[in-house]
Amino acid sequence: MFKQLVFEQSAALFTLAAFITASTIYVAFFWRALRMKRPQLEHFENLPFDTATPAARHDAE
Repeated sequence: MFKQLVFEQSAALFTLAAFITASTIYVAFFWRALRMKRPQLEHFENLPFDTATPAARHDAE
């Protein structure tokens, strides 16, 4: 009596394609983070504190 619409299959296909695309992006970011060299990792660790602002300096008293 009820037939499956063609749109249901295409919606599932688009959902699967979106999931695969997002998963690929996250895996690529994870892989790049794992393969990062030590100097670059240390640079990213200290990135917000590279420049000394007046509020962050202790000798400004």
